Amino acid sequence: MIWFQETYIGELVQRLDVETVVHMERTAHQQLVIFDSPMCGRVLALDGAIQTTERDEFVYHEMLIHVPLIAHGTARRVLIIGGGDGGALEEALKHPVEQVTVVELDRHVVELSRRYLRCICGAAFDDPRAEVVIADGAEYVARTGDRYDVIVVDSTDPEGPAEVLFAQSFYANCRRCLAQGGILVTQNGVPWVQRAELLGSMRALGRLFVDATAYVAPVPTYNGGFLAYGWGTDEPRYREVTDAELQRRFTKQELGARYYNPQIHRASFALPTYISEIIEDANKGR
Repeated sequence: MIWFQETYIGELVQRLDVETVVHMERTAHQQLVIFDSPMCGRVLALDGAIQTTERDEFVYHEMLIHVPLIAHGTARRVLIIGGGDGGALEEALKHPVEQVTVVELDRHVVELSRRYLRCICGAAFDDPRAEVVIADGAEYVARTGDRYDVIVVDSTDPEGPAEVLFAQSFYANCRRCLAQGGILVTQNGVPWVQRAELLGSMRALGRLFVDATAYVAPVPTYNGGFLAYGWGTDEPRYREVTDAELQRRFTKQELGARYYNPQIHRASFALPTYISEIIEDANKGR
């Protein structure tokens, strides 16, 4: 039996049985492995860390995309930093958007996802509203003149190529790229084992936005409890959308969601005390 082993912090380890290695290579940026697991289906791992799995990706991607887009209500242009597997892109294209731009550092992630991860991205990359830019996400937001209604940072954890995507300067450039009334959402790890990740992002977002907080979802293969998503906007009204209006927008979009719904949308901002305390500590340290 072959095992894929991922180590989080210290002694916290996750192992998945590898049924078949579909593809493995060292790209110019990272070690990339795609394999089939009896429990999780097809799996993408980068530098020894599981990025997404066929079985539970819907939780992560639906919450990453539908929460800000439903809250905004009229988003037309979306920017995804990272997200080369196409899962976030597929969910974004379920909304009446005009364009979704994916900025991915490693072209191999996109190419191999189109070939081997159709179970996650579907035909999203073939949609005429999808634009793929192979570039460093931090450099892109520092230089582009485009503006977006929603920016989503679908990054790996702050190690290696993704480390710059957690810096204050990066978040400031994301804010510059937002259209008036825009929303920034970030992947911020599992606070129970990655407290510093959320703490740092909340300090940065708190300096930049009127409304800076987090919301949560339980993604089974991201071990350690709730995954946190950072949230930043200058429009507090987005978190005050009524239940009836959330339901109307949800029904109108026909998202076919398996995890997200208006009740989950509302509840995801109700944070466990240990996560609220991280945000409170971040506010003290600004």
